[in-house]
Order: sequence, then structure tokens, then C-alpha cells
Amino acid sequence: MPNALDFTFSDLIAGYVTSFDPATDTFGLETSDGRPFTVTLTSTTVAELLRNLGDAYIDASSQLRGMLEPGRFLHVYGVFYPGESGKGGPADSSAFEAKHVMLFGKGAKEYRFQSQDWWIRQVSKLADFYLDAEFGPGSTVFDYRKYRTELTMEGTKTTSGRQETDTISRMVYGLATAYLLTGVDRYRDAAVAGADYLVKHLCSIDRSEQIAYWYHALVLSADGTERKIFASEFGDDFDAIPCYEQIYALAGLTQVYRITGDAGLREIIDLTINLFHKHFEDHTTFPDGTPRRGYYSHIDPVTLDPLSPSLDDGTRTNRDRKNWNSVGDHIPAYLINLFLSTGEKQFADDLEDLCDTVAKRFPDYDNSPFVQEKFFGDWTADREYGNQQNRAIVGHNLKIAWNLMRVNNLRPKAGYVSFAKQIAELMPKVGSDRQRGGWYDMVERQLEPGQQTHRLVWHDRKAWWQQEQGILAYMILNAVLGRPEDDKQARESSAFYNAWMLDTGAGGVYFNVLANGSPFALGGERSKGSHSMGMYHTAELGFLAAVYGNLLTWGKPMDLHFSPASGAFDSVLRVAPDLLPPKSVKILQVWVNGHEHTEFDAAALTVQLPHGQKPLSVRVRLAPAATTISADVLESTGSTTRISLAGSLHADGLDTLRNLVEPAIASGCTSLVLELDDLTYLGSEATRYLAMLKQQHPIALTVTGATGQPAQELVDSELDQELTRGDR
Repeated sequence: MPNALDFTFSDLIAGYVTSFDPATDTFGLETSDGRPFTVTLTSTTVAELLRNLGDAYIDASSQLRGMLEPGRFLHVYGVFYPGESGKGGPADSSAFEAKHVMLFGKGAKEYRFQSQDWWIRQVSKLADFYLDAEFGPGSTVFDYRKYRTELTMEGTKTTSGRQETDTISRMVYGLATAYLLTGVDRYRDAAVAGADYLVKHLCSIDRSEQIAYWYHALVLSADGTERKIFASEFGDDFDAIPCYEQIYALAGLTQVYRITGDAGLREIIDLTINLFHKHFEDHTTFPDGTPRRGYYSHIDPVTLDPLSPSLDDGTRTNRDRKNWNSVGDHIPAYLINLFLSTGEKQFADDLEDLCDTVAKRFPDYDNSPFVQEKFFGDWTADREYGNQQNRAIVGHNLKIAWNLMRVNNLRPKAGYVSFAKQIAELMPKVGSDRQRGGWYDMVERQLEPGQQTHRLVWHDRKAWWQQEQGILAYMILNAVLGRPEDDKQARESSAFYNAWMLDTGAGGVYFNVLANGSPFALGGERSKGSHSMGMYHTAELGFLAAVYGNLLTWGKPMDLHFSPASGAFDSVLRVAPDLLPPKSVKILQVWVNGHEHTEFDAAALTVQLPHGQKPLSVRVRLAPAATTISADVLESTGSTTRISLAGSLHADGLDTLRNLVEPAIASGCTSLVLELDDLTYLGSEATRYLAMLKQQHPIALTVTGATGQPAQELVDSELDQELTRGDR
């Protein structure tokens, strides 16, 4: 029989445990789309608990059988033996023996990546990886002449002296985002230095036209001389200025502007936006006078003309073309962040215009379950362009759904939501791997006769950035629409990414993995730094997964950090983390230069900045609008930890306290001081937690500032007898 599967092979299965039979040492597993498997455990099966970047390996092999509760989601890698029934399997089936099991939490319903700080710690480790790779371990001085675009899988530089604008910008974005999440000065300083280097070395300003444009790259020679490369040297973009390269040049600058309010950066951002409107935007009309709209994909490097004959030389056809990148990439790369920083109506209008164009031009559901991505200037479909031909990028479909839902929170339109929902409902069937998890890369848009599966173009690999689009799309869909299937897709996508895309050995994130999660380590895709990869997508994912998860789904607060210059933003700091549903998030507390600051509008998400001569350090605690508790470590020195509590501490806010107390004890704390001056309610669950804490750990517990109900609860619970009242 031709092509018979009568040989052994190893593969991955992602699914939910349905049963466990100790007698046969087998368990049932059901995939995301409901297909059943029987998995046999062996004496050499190993199991581990999911780990983040920087975490040590956590072995769970000895506990595995006791953790196989029905409903637990896990990944299992093993060997198929076709034609063998195995233990407890049907006679005509294939035995599957587990070799490696990935567990996502200790409890059956626990997912470690849903902890409050998982994504935050991940971004911090990514920032450390790139800073150490580019400037040396632990560096605090950032000379960007040492920066190189190309990094190996281990994070070492190659012999190339190439510095590409977009990869510097992507790293600058990532570093600024890491500062936004952590407040670590090293990240801010490196981001600011990178933005300054970009402007001084790779940006050209034309004052006569009031535009700025960006060089493709800079090549540094061994003798210290530099050669600037203006037009792109990358594939289909060769000898042209592609719109997406100019777009991503702004990603880093805009994120640095978001945390500093630097007026010089704002000028360069505005001048580059002028370039888009003057030379990339289509101002022509159809014969009936209707505006064509949208943005051209390329312009001539000399004339800045998108219709120049030089853009169509017989091998590259970039004349009079539009695509997803030239239209849609403005939205996430810089435009949303610029609106969040300024609140200016023009940027909201631009976002709406772009989404209107995407919603009108990109659906093509009469021909394919995938959007149409490439166009001629008149919006006729281009299905013969370069490598893409009549093919789909799965991640672009997901990216459209994600960004339509974001902008819908600012300018609500039924068309945005219906288009996003349509994508969300179609993509799991045609773009995801329902056997192993994760999202595929490029696929054929249409089926040939006799085919049931859209053919994979570059075999079965999965790119890191496309996993990001899937995670964020379904996280925001779930947060806004509350549909269980969106929650499931977000959870399963996050599981695949965190299990297989993280390089927990060398650091960073793999460019591509194969369908079974094994790293694809060939050519440029073996790299951690390249024309396509910097720190942008990984940091964007970490930041927004933390935002969507903590603030919209898991009910947990999170802190953001800013470093505005004196007088920045006209002294009004806008701290909304993303375009979120109105009134879904509030400011809980603000600190300026380490001191609590009360001049803020909790609902409007704005902070009135004090006047002064020096840059400020601003920490803002955001919380879901319904959140009532805030906890903060005031001091952690030696064996003593001081924590202040504000608001109301109910049962559902207990994790907020636990997440500060338990790491302190693990680090050697023996004296815990709780300051309750601003606590208005203390639940009985909290006092029982403190009682158990004292029972299980040899700590001295001191409470200060308790009045009203909290003070009475301490007395009623009799915990008052077990602690020191510092206010007596």
C-alpha cells in the first residue's frame, strides 16, 4: 500500500486528560478539536513543569501519575507504533508511548503563564539577553557603535558589521517596554541611547518638505568608517523604500517617547508621519471620483514616487502596489502608542481610517477563508507577487483581528467586531495545528481538487511572531466578548509559545520551531538577531499579555513606570496601557520619585506631573475597575519586609498579598510588618491566611495603623493575640 504509515515516528500531542488507568499505566487524551488518544507511560517517561526564561528545570516525573486529573491540559511528546494496539487501545490503532510530558501548572486548572508576573519577568529576561549580547554582560554603558543586527542562536555576534535601522528600532522598543514594566533604569538608559543613535546616524531630515526618512542600514568597517545604505537590500524590497521599514523605524522612538515625552523624538516622529502622508498615502481617486485611499507599499528612493517605473524592473514589481504591511502595520507599530501618549484626535482619526480600509478591502471570503493581503493600487487583488503568490500569512489574519478589536475600544464599529469574529472563528480550522498546538506560517489560500487541508508552503514550521498574533488576538477577543472558545484559544496558544518558543538554555526566543516544537535551526532562522528578528514582537507580546491578562481577565493589578522630562506632555501623563474597553481599568496608586502622589484622575488614567527641573520617576499602579486592594513592598532589608495595604482586602484579593509575602519568606524574611493605615476592610480569609502563615513559618508579624473594621477583625479573629501591634 503506497504511503502506508507502517513505521515508527515521534511526535507531539496537545490535549486534555480524560482518564487515567493505573492498572495499564495509560491515560486518555483529547485534542483541542475532540480527537481521542491513548497514551502509555513507561519507566523512562519524564515530566516537567513549565518554566519561564531564567527559571530552573522543575522535574515532575515522580508526581506525574498523581497529576493526571481529568480536564488537565498538557503536551506529551512520544513515539507512535503504527499497527500496534498498545495497552488498552483498539486493535487497528497505533500505540503511543510518552517520552516527555509538559505540565502547565501544579493544579489541574492552573496555568503558570497566567500568574501576575510571568510575562513581566519574561520581558525582563529578554531585555537582559539582548543587552548582554550587544554590549556585554551587566553593561550599563550603551555605545551603539557596538550594536550588530546579526546574532547567533547563542546570542553572540557574527563578523558582520551591519546595523539595520529596523532591528535597532525593534530592540529599542523592547528595552523601553521592559522599563515600562519593571522600572529598571538600565533598560530605560539603553532605550534612550538607542533612540538617540537612530536619529543621529540613520535618519535624514528634509526641512524643505518637512519630512524625515530612514536609511535601510549602516555598515561599520573594521577601521571604524561607516557606509550608509539608503534603499532596502532585502529580497522583494531591493532598491526601493518599503513602507514597512519606515513604519518600524518609528516603533522604538514612539515607545521611548511614551515613557519620556522627549520633544526631540516627537519632532522626528511627526516628520516621518509627514512622509507617510505625502509620499506613501494614495491621494488619487477612482474614475467616479471615489478616493482610493490606503498606503503604497514602496516608493522610489530618489523621487519618492510610488508610481515610478524604476519600481518595476521585470523581476521586482513594486510599482503601484499596496499590502497588509503598508496599510495595517501603522496601527500596532507606532500609531496606537502615539495616541496613548498624546490623546490627540488626529491619531485616533488615522487609526479609524486605517481600520476602515482594512475592513473594506481585505475580506475575500468568497474565494478563501483567508484575507487577501497583496493588491494593486486600485485594490485589485495581486496573486502573483514574489514568494507570496496566492498564499496567506496566518499571522496577518490574526493580527487584523487583534488590532480591529483594539481600535473598536476607541472608535466602536460593528464592522470591526464582525470581521474580527469571523477571523477568530475561521483560523483554528485552517491556520492552527490542532494536534500539537500553535499557529502555522504561510499556507495556500485555496484548496486544490481532492484536498482537505490548506497546503503548508514552508513545511510545518511555526514562527515566533505569528504565535504572538494568535495569543493577543484571542486574549483581547475573550476580554471584550467573553466567549469561552476565545479563552480556550488564547490559553492553548500561550501554552505552545511558552513551552516551545522559549530558549531556556541560551536565552531569548527561537525564530521558528517545527510542528512538534523542535527548534528549526537552519540559515537565518537559526538566529536571535536578523533583518526580521529583534526584540519587538517578544516584548510586545509580554507587555500586552500581562495587560490583557492581569487587567481584563485575571483581576490582578500591575505597575507601569515612566520617566518623563520636566514639562513633558504638558505635565499631564497619560498612562492607559492599551486601547482597552472604556472604564475597564483605573489608577489605584501613584508614586513620584518614590513618594506617594495623589494628583491623578483614576478613571481618565491621567497623572498631573509636578513641576521641577529634573526627570521624574513615576510608578503607576493600574487595576481592574472592580479591584479594591493594593499592596506594595515599602522595604525589604535583611530579615525584615514592610508591606503597605490600601483599600479592601477580600478573599478575591488575597493573591495580591500572598504574591508579596511568600517570596519574601522564601528569601529569608523573619520579620513581616504590615502597614494598614489605608486599609478600610479586612476579610476573615485574610486573617486566617496570616494565622496559617505564622503557624507554618517562624516569623514575627507586626501590624501598624489598623483602625475601624480591620482593627476589629484582628481582635475578633484572635489573631491580635499572635502579633505585635506597632500602633499601641
